[in-house]
Amino acid sequence: MTDRTKRWWSRRDVLAATASTAVTRVLAGEGEVASVETTGRIKQSIVSWCFGSMGDKWSIEKQCQVARSLGCPSIELTGPEHWPLLKKHGLTCAIAPNGMPGAPYVKGFNNPKYREEVISRTTQMIDACAEAGVPAVIAFTGFKWRDAENPVSGAMPDGEAYENCVTGLKQIAGHAEKQGVTICLEHLNTRDDSHPMKGHPGYQGDDVDAVAAMLRRVGSERVKLLFDIYHVQIMNGDVIRRIEQHQDVIGHIHTAGNPGRGELDDTQEINYPPIMRKLLEIGYAGYVGQEFIPTRDPLAGLREAVAVCDV
Repeated sequence: MTDRTKRWWSRRDVLAATASTAVTRVLAGEGEVASVETTGRIKQSIVSWCFGSMGDKWSIEKQCQVARSLGCPSIELTGPEHWPLLKKHGLTCAIAPNGMPGAPYVKGFNNPKYREEVISRTTQMIDACAEAGVPAVIAFTGFKWRDAENPVSGAMPDGEAYENCVTGLKQIAGHAEKQGVTICLEHLNTRDDSHPMKGHPGYQGDDVDAVAAMLRRVGSERVKLLFDIYHVQIMNGDVIRRIEQHQDVIGHIHTAGNPGRGELDDTQEINYPPIMRKLLEIGYAGYVGQEFIPTRDPLAGLREAVAVCDV
């Protein structure tokens, strides 16, 4: 057996062992789950919508209990109304939503038509984050259509759109610096149109290299890249090398299995342990958000994902 095969079977063994571990205590209602131990070298975060609105409809209280049991110090993309409950459970929100109504990635910094609203709502969220000790707020380029919700309106060229992003982000960067909150702009894939949350056809920022280059032009330590491993794998690939290339602008990490945006198990193609080790190697000290959409028991899937990323 080669060393490579040994490493592969080691990964499968971890997944199989984690999947077969029984949850020894699940009570009715909100539920109490058995705790697991992690090294904590990777700070893991549960992305709320995956297990709330899009998953098994776990309440924030249930999400808090699960996060505590799995050694995850954060539940992210939750609004300020939930932060006191997170704090009560000894948790934080690693990254806040941007406060935009509807699908928050549609109207973004690329379009002057929406710039005032995007900056206003993001500023309000930055202030809330600063007051609560939340380190980051999410941001998006937005859809490429000049009327973001109407493809017939025509698409903005990438050059024009990225110039608009730089202009808008520079307008708000100073406030983020003053408040000590990082704006993390997310790269999304536009290839998978099988489900609204698996891909985002029409999104402008679908090339991670171009998005990283654009963010460098903003020139602020408080304007960074949300490097979503799932989206990068679909659009660009070569994930580990891109982590090395863009380490200067990476501010947050998301995970999911590909294809399908499901669990981080051995039915998908991304090998997460070496990716996590690369993050440690480059000195990444931020959070890794588990953002997969459960296709089976969500608690078992989370336990697997936490184990796989706990390098």
